[in-house]
Amino acid sequence: MGSRRCAERLAGLTAAVAFLLGVSSDAQSATATCPAKPVAQVFLPWADPAWYESVPDGGFEADAAGWTLRGGAAVVDGNEPYSVRGRSDRRSLALGDGAWASGAPACIAVGHPTLRFFVRNTGSSLGRLQVSAEFVDALGVPRSLLIGTVAGTAAWAPSPPVPITINTISALAVNEVRFRFAPSSGDWRIDDVYVDPYGKG
Repeated sequence: MGSRRCAERLAGLTAAVAFLLGVSSDAQSATATCPAKPVAQVFLPWADPAWYESVPDGGFEADAAGWTLRGGAAVVDGNEPYSVRGRSDRRSLALGDGAWASGAPACIAVGHPTLRFFVRNTGSSLGRLQVSAEFVDALGVPRSLLIGTVAGTAAWAPSPPVPITINTISALAVNEVRFRFAPSSGDWRIDDVYVDPYGKG
């Protein structure tokens, strides 16, 4: 009886290991498929040497193509003043009380990637902009994880680097992440959303 129980346990353990190895292999393969995109040291003038790539329509020049805008969130005239994407850029995203915006999926690799963008708040100085990562876990369950809370001033400024911490809650590579921006209060603008996808900095 004891040997049969040991055999059953061993079989179960073998199956579990095989499953985990298979999932890990799939995750690693999926990570390898992240398309190469142009990268630049966008925030170098602010002493950040990391190489960043834009999230899909991160400058909102295509009218937030692929983004989900709710609660009055809207693309408006007026670009961040540094024109890091180009002098022809003319738009940014406005977020008031009750508004939120969720970006198109961005491909993220394992490591310590970070998110960074330009921001200003001309409303209440007590307001904060909450930044969340939305993704589907290895079991196919949609998740939302708060990864940062950003303060803003009336003048445009780069946000602090926001660590994308979803890898700390899963041993698996998470590929596609949507970044959600939602103010607690205030009158916010964001522009030029970038991600350092591999933690190269």
